[in-house]
Amino acid sequence: MQKLEDVIKPYDQNFTTMVPTPMVKFFRTCVIWQFIRFVHINIKMILVVMKSH
Repeated sequence: MQKLEDVIKPYDQNFTTMVPTPMVKFFRTCVIWQFIRFVHINIKMILVVMKSH
């Protein structure tokens, strides 16, 4: 069996970072979407806290 270092090449084409799509860039920079996520996460946290008390 080959050693792992022999099989994996560190600077191979498969090890590049992902480039965000235009949709991902939009969601990361859209203030409205960020606010919706903020509200959603806060509601989830409130529900978790309410269940524990």
